[in-house]
Amino acid sequence: MHESTKDHAALAAEFNKDEQRVNWHDETLWWIRQKRDKNVHQLPEWEALREAASQIKFNVLSNLHDYLLQFEKNATANGVHVHWAADAKEHNEIVHRLLTEHKVDRMVKSKSMLTEECGLNEYLAEHGIEVIDSDLGERIVQLAKEPPSHIVLPCIHKKKEEIGDLFHKYLGTPANVADPQILTEAARQHLRDVFLTRRAALTGVNFAVAETGEFVVCTNEGNADMGAHLADVHIASMGIEKLIPERKHLGVFLRLLTRSATGQPITTYSSHFKKPRKETPIHIILVDNGRSVQLGRKEFRNSLKCIRCGACMNTCPVYRRSGGHSYHTAVAGPIGSILAPNLDMKKYKDLPFASTLCGSCSNVCPVKIDIHDQLYKWRQELVKEGYTPAAKTISMKLMAQTLSSPTLYNAAGKSGRFVLKHMPFLVSNKLNPWYKEREMPEAPKESFREWYKKNN
Repeated sequence: MHESTKDHAALAAEFNKDEQRVNWHDETLWWIRQKRDKNVHQLPEWEALREAASQIKFNVLSNLHDYLLQFEKNATANGVHVHWAADAKEHNEIVHRLLTEHKVDRMVKSKSMLTEECGLNEYLAEHGIEVIDSDLGERIVQLAKEPPSHIVLPCIHKKKEEIGDLFHKYLGTPANVADPQILTEAARQHLRDVFLTRRAALTGVNFAVAETGEFVVCTNEGNADMGAHLADVHIASMGIEKLIPERKHLGVFLRLLTRSATGQPITTYSSHFKKPRKETPIHIILVDNGRSVQLGRKEFRNSLKCIRCGACMNTCPVYRRSGGHSYHTAVAGPIGSILAPNLDMKKYKDLPFASTLCGSCSNVCPVKIDIHDQLYKWRQELVKEGYTPAAKTISMKLMAQTLSSPTLYNAAGKSGRFVLKHMPFLVSNKLNPWYKEREMPEAPKESFREWYKKNN
């Protein structure tokens, strides 16, 4: 899990020092957003699918207790071992215990944002267990000793030349080679050895079906299948919100997921895990880690509908220009900014303010989460709880008094126009955050009130 003592603004400022990278990051993610638009516009029923998915998820969240018990019952009947974890610590301890029981000290792992949220890799490393991430992007950031910067495209912030340097250092590729085909082949050979020698594999869970007790893992690389099918034990980590009621509902979500994430019609591999093979156990860990608390927060529970497609990140003007690491949490971008404060309001108090509230995130969300509304509500909640800076709190109170008094408002307007016209240095300086990125406007000759009186 990404830890930082700096807030989003400070981390974004660091990312913005490399202007070329910012432009490239912005353009690449917008290109993916355009792919998404092109693909979804080919489906006349797109909005109907979104509404269906939103309603299915609403049903799940309204009856989560029953669906969880139904899933546990059916999964157990299928021969799957079901474990419950109240928080990240308990999840990590269960994984460690299972590995110890099977005498495993090296594990292969496919993409799982839940394990990033729980800090599993670091926990297992402290206990002498090596974890290799088998998703290519995840492996790249793991070699770079960085967390993922995006939930679908974990190394989107890396250029191919930087990846070439990493592979030269760790995988023995020739120096100064940045050909994607050569680098991909090197990664394939490296990971093939990992798959063949690791006796335990951990995967995430994209969807779990209460009706059948099965779970589905979606990848474009097939790495989850390679890990799970070659290992002696398969561990799956799942947030309790990943449930859907019936298998037939998968058709709705699988059509939405990849179109929203990468602009593809369907994920390359949608793998169903239902019954373990002989002498190859499957363990699934159902993890709460703050989800029940979020479920109890009426204004914020909709965020639990998230299917981790990343569409909100690809469209967000702030994320595209500030980079995923500026959010200092496992799930970045707009969705991360409404999930993280639920885990720790004080630690992530800056994130709901890392937004223009433009609503583009809500517009592309395949399950119709009201993301920008929740960002605004989190701001209100943070102010109520006293988590905003004192200077900002005082300035907002002064502004509220000014806007509620016509006399003060008129006086402030006249003062502002006078300062902009005769003493611009008082506002055109580094102490004014607005001036850091923009020119201050010219002072108007008169206020709207004065103009209105003259012309009516």
